[in-house]
Amino acid sequence: MRLSRRQFLKSSAVLGLGAAMAPTIFDGAATAVASEPGGAGLDRRTLILVQMAGGNDGLNTVVPYSDGRYYDLRPNVALSGSDVIPLDGHVAFHPSMGPFKELWDEGALAVVEGVGYANPPFSHFQAMDIWRTADPEGKGPYGWLGPYLDAARDDTQSPFLGLAVGRRLPLELMSPTVAVPVVESVSSYRVLTTRLAPEAAALRTHALASLYRQAPRTMPHTGLLDSTLAAARASSDDLREAEEAYTPAVEYPSSRLADGLKILAEAIDGGLGVRVGHVSLGGFDTHAGQQRAHERLLETLSQALRAFFLDLKAHGRDRDVLVMTWTEFGRRARANASGGTDHGSATPMFLLGTPVRGGLYGQRPSLSNLDDGNLRFTTDFRSVYTTVLEDWLGIPADAVFGRQRFERLPFLAAL
Repeated sequence: MRLSRRQFLKSSAVLGLGAAMAPTIFDGAATAVASEPGGAGLDRRTLILVQMAGGNDGLNTVVPYSDGRYYDLRPNVALSGSDVIPLDGHVAFHPSMGPFKELWDEGALAVVEGVGYANPPFSHFQAMDIWRTADPEGKGPYGWLGPYLDAARDDTQSPFLGLAVGRRLPLELMSPTVAVPVVESVSSYRVLTTRLAPEAAALRTHALASLYRQAPRTMPHTGLLDSTLAAARASSDDLREAEEAYTPAVEYPSSRLADGLKILAEAIDGGLGVRVGHVSLGGFDTHAGQQRAHERLLETLSQALRAFFLDLKAHGRDRDVLVMTWTEFGRRARANASGGTDHGSATPMFLLGTPVRGGLYGQRPSLSNLDDGNLRFTTDFRSVYTTVLEDWLGIPADAVFGRQRFERLPFLAAL
């Protein structure tokens, strides 16, 4: 776990800027969670976010194989109707998504079609910020799950309220009060010291603690800074112990995504108090030679998530975990001349797990009524967020959206 001075100053600047802008609804969120009917079980619920980074081609993921316009628009990348995995008479999964079809058949997979928002920017960074902050302008100082983490902090002192597997903290988990651990691997998650002078490790750690303590007491995030180093040291030991005590019930496939999901499974089963986890799979920016690359990506995604689900189920934790995928945008309806697809708009989202009521949700975008070559979104992504916030995490959506209201979708079973 390496935190450079540049990274520290950058993250501190973001938090400092956000402090003056933090909405007062953060204060009411904790009360709402604590008073939620049946809230005794909320402290066991975990949301796992899986980012499909790069912009996934939804039309070749949930394929409208019965629509002739699909083949007219993309003759060089369209999937044959004889190869896809039908879900009904209209749509099918990509042929590499057999593990997802197994989840579908078990009623543990929901597909929300046509997800997006008005006036998408078609820029990776802008679009990711919009999804991560739930702000159509992408200018929110905190992540859309920040209010939930801030509220949950009052229930537990666990340093693992949020857990990001990767190299950097995803914006959606940024909170004004909660330091979220970022873990690339269990073995590397520790306060690093130099191998040239191992005898100085204690002195270096002491110096780092002194640096944290020098923050003025009047700073709005002093409490967060005070807790960060202590939490890092304690959480390193906890995570290592959870890994040592854990025996996977399945053989995870060989991929970084599967490795990350296994870390999350270890932390969940180890009782580390994870409320929100995050892991990502990159490579979905398929401008050229899409067919083979997309096949590998969807195979990696579906195999890893199927293994994760089965592992949780074998350990009796499947009822406690909801998985949600997201990607910054879809691809254009018409393929390009390079055998790929360019930045587009609406795209499907997947919700999976035992808490899910499987099926298709939302409205399928029309291929005959495009918006300058792009699919018109039919489901606002904030409707999915609203459903997850209120029906799974037990926090009112106005903690994130204020007075804006978005339709809730019935993809969660009665719990």
